[in-house]
Amino acid sequence: MTDAAARLVLTLPDPAATDALAARMAPHLGAGDVLLLDGPIGAGKSHFARALIRARLGQDQEVPSPTFTLVQTYGEAPEIWHADLYRLTHPDEALELGLDDALLNALCLIEWPERLGSACPRSALRLQFALQGEGRILTVMAPAPWVPRLSTLFPETDLD
Repeated sequence: MTDAAARLVLTLPDPAATDALAARMAPHLGAGDVLLLDGPIGAGKSHFARALIRARLGQDQEVPSPTFTLVQTYGEAPEIWHADLYRLTHPDEALELGLDDALLNALCLIEWPERLGSACPRSALRLQFALQGEGRILTVMAPAPWVPRLSTLFPETDLD
């Protein structure tokens, strides 16, 4: 998604800052929302997803990485799908998991979204994690429908 309507860069100096961001975002997400979690191995994608899932569920539940299972689901109304597509070799494999239906009806957190190819939803919020010393830099790229929500979530920040 290179046609972002807004861009926001955040510094996450430690895991607690990542947890706080996830908790801040969790109540503003719902069915049909898709977060594409980009970045290299170890950049904080899974940590953010775990924190968001726990905040959304309101409990400190075990949230294992879906690296080997490909998808873990949590809760209901809406269900949360946490997908790690790293091991996929073709976009059709993601659709075989039922991800196409989840994209419409669940809150989806997708690691390695480039594995979706052209099936990657253009309406998704893209979170690009990068390492910076002991912390992370997070670049949020939002299509137009996300801009009002991001303005509410981050009123102290100017969206590019």
